[in-house]
Amino acid sequence: MPHPSGLSAAQIDQFISDGFIRVDEAFPRDLADACRRILWLATGCMEDDPSTWTRPVVRIDQIPNPLFRDAANTPTLCASYDALVGPGRWLPRGGLGTFPIRFPSAEDPGDCGWHIDVSFGAEGEADFMKWRANLASKGRALLMLFLFSDTGEDDAPTRIRVGSHLDIARRLAPHGEAGLTLGELASTQFAESAHRPEARATGPAGTVYLCHPFLVHAAQPHRGRSPRFLAQPPLLPRVPLDPLRPEREASPVERAIQLALTT
Repeated sequence: MPHPSGLSAAQIDQFISDGFIRVDEAFPRDLADACRRILWLATGCMEDDPSTWTRPVVRIDQIPNPLFRDAANTPTLCASYDALVGPGRWLPRGGLGTFPIRFPSAEDPGDCGWHIDVSFGAEGEADFMKWRANLASKGRALLMLFLFSDTGEDDAPTRIRVGSHLDIARRLAPHGEAGLTLGELASTQFAESAHRPEARATGPAGTVYLCHPFLVHAAQPHRGRSPRFLAQPPLLPRVPLDPLRPEREASPVERAIQLALTT
């Protein structure tokens, strides 16, 4: 039966077991096109002149334009946030953070290792490898992948280890509120999830992948012809996640953690 959010029960079950769902037409294509034009200007490259595409990846910091806020807060996405995190338990996005824009290139971009996105650290800590994640996913309710360009298999789609969020939850469980740093998590090169099948975040512009915050993922080099435009912001929690919340009150994000600890 359909969930009141518009997500089906099967989609919610998939999120719990696989760690992500794909939301098609999450925001309008014409909005994606308008945002992409803004991003092209910010890159300093020329869309119609590949000779200006001199780097494999260009990172654009958050742009204070209301179009990006609109893309992040469509009715479809807000209903999906409610379904996966819980009504009233998340904060609306004011923007979409940093955009890693990947260009066709034979050069190694140098950032293609498997990882999770950690979410908290000591005040003023500049070394991101010292940032942390814990079992309650302090500071992050979802990882999200917003496709602002059509993204096929050759267009550097984000790689996803299906079900890897369960492995990470089990690894974090013994470490309490302090959790582990990204450096500690990466010390084993995420070997605990190496057996997982791999999916790729492909789709037309306007597609969004909503992912469990513990999902192991990685970038890859761009072997296609057209640059890939992506935003990868977190959805921030309004109230802390609680892996011990009673099942009848637990969100799918919390239920996935509970599944990891009981199987």
